[in-house]
Amino acid sequence: MISFVSRNLKVFFRDKTAVFFSLLAVFIVLGLYVFFLGDVWVESFPNIKGVKNLMNCWIMAGLIGVTSVTANMGAFGTMIEDKSKNKIKDFYVSPIKKFKIVGGYIISSFIVGSMMSLLTLIISQIYLAYSGVDVLNFKELIEVFLVILITSLSNSAMILFIVSLFNSEKAFSTASTIVGTLIGFITGIYLPISMLPDSVQIIVKLFPTSHGISILRQIFMKKQMDISFADIPTNYIDEFKESMGVVYYINDKLVSNTTSIFILIASTIIFFFLAVLILYKKKK
Repeated sequence: MISFVSRNLKVFFRDKTAVFFSLLAVFIVLGLYVFFLGDVWVESFPNIKGVKNLMNCWIMAGLIGVTSVTANMGAFGTMIEDKSKNKIKDFYVSPIKKFKIVGGYIISSFIVGSMMSLLTLIISQIYLAYSGVDVLNFKELIEVFLVILITSLSNSAMILFIVSLFNSEKAFSTASTIVGTLIGFITGIYLPISMLPDSVQIIVKLFPTSHGISILRQIFMKKQMDISFADIPTNYIDEFKESMGVVYYINDKLVSNTTSIFILIASTIIFFFLAVLILYKKKK
């Protein structure tokens, strides 16, 4: 399996266009925030001290989550290419077990998603430092790293399930465009969750990646929130956290970080086995 994973990684990173487009959503979201959305959100909270720095932390956490999805999607382009060129049939008739073939695709995607997310983390720290915000300390960086790994693994399984439904590169390209367009909305990046319709809010709260982003926001925003909300009542702080997707409430109950991690792990297992089932049936 190791050699198969290595092969997939080489194929992906050899395609510079695929690498670029896996990060394109990051630059789009960052551009929208810097030139348009940032000022709108800052003006929405005129009474919060250092709101600009606070929102900078908020968007950077979201960017890492978005990258995890788009990078994983791009990495699975290798699998679609293998399908369209019938290379995957050669893999299926080889001594390698189907489970290991699928595992090879998901591990290579996981590595790509994690690497690109870590690159985005570095970019975020440079941006925050340039903006005058305190960067994450060592303990916080370790926490972010662990969340990135769990979120990327969950996204790998989810994207594997999605791409298992397609055989052609054209269909995959269309799906990638749709995912890249919608990911900012269904993770509460383009618009805070409180501004979305109730039905969309439910989707956001059920979407595994959103829970990874929620934990990242808590880590990124903690120090700045202590500064910004130093003299503000607790009930207002709780309202802000809920409205901005820093925490989620389901049936009026706070979703703990433990629950969010459980959702990420559970979704990994469910999507992985669904994808294996679909691929196994297609083989027949």
